[in-house]
Amino acid sequence: MKTLLLGIGSTMKSLQAMLIGFGALGILAIGFMDAAFIPLPGGPDVVVMALSHNNHAMMPVYVLAAVIGSTLGSLILYFAARKGGQAVLRKFSPEKRARVEDLLERYDILAMLLASVLPPPFPFKLFVLSAGAFKMQLWRFVAALVVGRGFRFLLEGILAVKYGEQAMDIFKNHYPKIGLGVAAAIIVIYLFNSLLKKRRREATS
Repeated sequence: MKTLLLGIGSTMKSLQAMLIGFGALGILAIGFMDAAFIPLPGGPDVVVMALSHNNHAMMPVYVLAAVIGSTLGSLILYFAARKGGQAVLRKFSPEKRARVEDLLERYDILAMLLASVLPPPFPFKLFVLSAGAFKMQLWRFVAALVVGRGFRFLLEGILAVKYGEQAMDIFKNHYPKIGLGVAAAIIVIYLFNSLLKKRRREATS
């Protein structure tokens, strides 16, 4: 079994290395596969930073390709879960399923946005599958992915252009804090807007 897993890992690395040679199209394919069904080492994050470092002018194109690929791959899981229902969530613990369901019911697009911004080990795929299983509106699902993934990949591209080979270390060391900071800001904005709406309703009544 260990030998088989090592072989699969080596094959995935070789596939990723081959796709990198296709530039933006390669990033799109890597983002698609990583989000849909084949986790690749480092996913599109590493590739966006590597190619942006080598070609600064193409950085926006690489970011856009990563966002498109990741969104399309996530849509595969979304529609599969939408068709299969909650049965697709059986491999996750009941506690995790209940927690994610509660977050999606209460915060909807904001919960999905947070999931798309936060780094591993945050259970992003569980949110994607849950969004499909619980039939979250498609446009809200896509909007959350595009904004969240767009922020993440753009930040990676900027770091690569500015710091070069040190970008990966900076990302690993600081992105969890940045992601949590963004998450906190989104929650504060949501609560502030909710409070304003409540006060307006009270004033109207």
